[in-house]
Amino acid sequence: MALYRASDRSSVKVIADRIGVNHETLRQWIKAADEADSLTGPNAGLSGDERSELQRLRKAEREWQLEREILRKAAQFFAREMK
Repeated sequence: MALYRASDRSSVKVIADRIGVNHETLRQWIKAADEADSLTGPNAGLSGDERSELQRLRKAEREWQLEREILRKAAQFFAREMK
């Protein structure tokens, strides 16, 4: 995989021939390595359901923060009006 990623324009077939493996085998190795790399990100190790739940919770948190900010500003406004 390192040879493939380091090469600028070499195709999978060319590199597979160079190292003596079938090009489909190399393509599968590259795919597996890319998938493994995607598991090291911020959502590493989460299932699809867990990712969707995380997205839903983050959206809900943003809404709660917005509502809290609106209420805070309303409270400040009415506090000034009461003086």
